[in-house]
Amino acid sequence: MIKEYRLKMGYTQEQLAEKLDISTRHLQRIESNICSTKIEMLIKIINLLKISDEDILKLLKNKK
Repeated sequence: MIKEYRLKMGYTQEQLAEKLDISTRHLQRIESNICSTKIEMLIKIINLLKISDEDILKLLKNKK
């Protein structure tokens, strides 16, 4: 979902990683669900990409 929103917003992985102050590799891992991340980082991502509340709830439901 993060990748979809990133592409909608027109960011490359490098651009978004820079805005989040993380490495591109770390962002790749987050997008691929290879690693977990702190809630603070998720909030930054949600705010930057303007991810809807509805999509966040769908994602949480699917993780159960």
